Amino acid sequence: MGVGRRMKKQGPPSPLDECKITLLKKRKAAEVESNGRGKKRKASGEIVRPMMPTKVANSPRTSSLKPKTKGIATNGRSPHKQNGKKLVARVTSEKKQVLSEDSSDDDAADLLGGDIDNDSDASMVFKDGRIDDGDDLPDEFLESGSSVFDSDPDTGRAMFSEDEGDSDAEEKLTAANIEGLSKRLDAEQDDEAADAQLELEEAALRTNIDGDRPKVLEEADEDEEALTATTRLAPDLQLLRSRITDTIRVLEDFGKLSEEGRSRADYTSQLQKDISLYYGYSPYLAEKLLNLFPPREAFAFFEANESPRPLVLRTNTLRTHRRDLAQALINRGVTLEPVGKWSKVGLQVFESQVPLGATSEYLAGHYILQAASSFLPVMALAPQEDERILDMAAAPGGKTTYIAALMKNTGSIFANDSNKSRAKALIGNIHRLGAKNTIVCNHDARDFPKIIGGFDRVLLDAPCSGTGVIAKDPSVKTNKTEKDFMLLPHLQKQLLLAAIDSVDHASKTGGYIVYSTCSVTVEENEQVVQYALSRRPNVRLVETGLTFGVEGFVSYMGKKFHPKMRMTRRYYPHAYNVDGFFVSKFKKFAPSPAGGAAASGATKDADADGNDGVECVNLHDKGAGEDGEAVEKDIPFGGFDDGEDEAYIEQARRRRLRRKGIDPKAKKSRSRL
Repeated sequence: MGVGRRMKKQGPPSPLDECKITLLKKRKAAEVESNGRGKKRKASGEIVRPMMPTKVANSPRTSSLKPKTKGIATNGRSPHKQNGKKLVARVTSEKKQVLSEDSSDDDAADLLGGDIDNDSDASMVFKDGRIDDGDDLPDEFLESGSSVFDSDPDTGRAMFSEDEGDSDAEEKLTAANIEGLSKRLDAEQDDEAADAQLELEEAALRTNIDGDRPKVLEEADEDEEALTATTRLAPDLQLLRSRITDTIRVLEDFGKLSEEGRSRADYTSQLQKDISLYYGYSPYLAEKLLNLFPPREAFAFFEANESPRPLVLRTNTLRTHRRDLAQALINRGVTLEPVGKWSKVGLQVFESQVPLGATSEYLAGHYILQAASSFLPVMALAPQEDERILDMAAAPGGKTTYIAALMKNTGSIFANDSNKSRAKALIGNIHRLGAKNTIVCNHDARDFPKIIGGFDRVLLDAPCSGTGVIAKDPSVKTNKTEKDFMLLPHLQKQLLLAAIDSVDHASKTGGYIVYSTCSVTVEENEQVVQYALSRRPNVRLVETGLTFGVEGFVSYMGKKFHPKMRMTRRYYPHAYNVDGFFVSKFKKFAPSPAGGAAASGATKDADADGNDGVECVNLHDKGAGEDGEAVEKDIPFGGFDDGEDEAYIEQARRRRLRRKGIDPKAKKSRSRL
């Protein structure tokens, strides 16, 4: 073999291609310092590229290369390209070269494991001894079996920064482990929530120390004139609200936060005054409502009464279906959704671009605007087809038409209302919604056992104080007095006894009475039910069938009620975002005692319940007239007149025979023979 051509003069190396440099990884700084070798430049300007110490040894200019390991050729670079296995790639880092040292040398170091010089040019040593500086790398370079190359298929892709490689790895991780990443994010959110909760608890602990007790009560020795002058000024609402929250906090942890020498009654009295002043309630009503709940829940109740309830409409299933109605209203720009899983006909409206009381669907009787809480008594009543139903206080007709829809216009409904002017709205809604099985009447509901009886089911949505619908009628805050809460319960007791006496206990499908009010006070709800249970032993409380609601009170302020009072249901605006409501359901299993209707209006019943006898007599006289009491005493059980009924029965029999073509008189004469 002749002398190789390696020692011949060579010009400056050609610029390296960036796509080949990206194949190399970073080199560790320590290995660069330990293994790096500088280039030697001769006086003639020729650059001598040192070879790897493990592969090729440097020799003087006149000498030839000798292999140090088997299989490495010492001949120079051949002008013809030869395919061979590439063993090593080197990277140059001269300042005059195009590629910067920081972005390439470290990559080479990571890939080669520290065996490459930092300052050497990119060159390759082949088996036959050829040396290639990387200008004409063949395609087989990436497919080489050499252990110095990474097996990552993406190594041929250009990478100019560290961030690009990291983002690629993150993208692969996200695509391959999306479920794991999602769980990790959820865990991070849980940790953040736990940290926030811990901070709140720590803040609460800091405020609960003995030295940070809120001072909400007024000093006992303050000048009365100063207090009077303060009350004449407009109240500071922000200060009142802050004091209300502080008082509630003290009552919840009275042992640690209360002031020395102060009782719980002092704080409760202060809370009552502040709520009365802040929300505009009369002191009497504020105290009555405050006694129904714990302090914090009472605060939520008062807050809920300041905002209106959602607008709800009921689908009239006699004319359309809820899905079709919802689609028609959505096309008109109405935003709505089902009111809840507990109702199949309710739609809650969030936003409307048209007046809902003037749409063509409304005028056609496809729906009626009705509060969601008004669905509950009818759902508890559960009327069946072909039954006789009595609605004792029917106006304006929402419940009556709902009953007609559930009965599919079968059977008969007696819709009564004692107010003739309200009966006009009742008639209008019945016609618009297409209820054809309804009879409208105008009577005092307490007279119904005498007028007509024998109903399968009776619905009594009794007149009440309206403490559950304060959001609709804010005047309730101030116009209800102690006298109202004595007169109204007495009227409700009379109506409930009349409703019980009007039901046929022998009904095959019915015998049920539903009593409901739009009030949350105990005097109008549990006490009235307890009174009916004590006066009518032939009825008992049963489950309402409603899937949600708060159980009724079994005891209240020292008063004990029937254990089955838990079957009744209460609804609060702050708990269910509906109007305050009370629903109870009775089952009549035996006839009422003789003269039971008279007992429903007796004054002694009210006296036994603790009401003022004089006021009860005045109310009774107002409802029944001067001879009302005498008339009620003559009413037999159920309000039936057997003699009058016999005449009607005989007339009906004769008409039936005539329709069959039979002479009633002739048949009667034959029977006598």
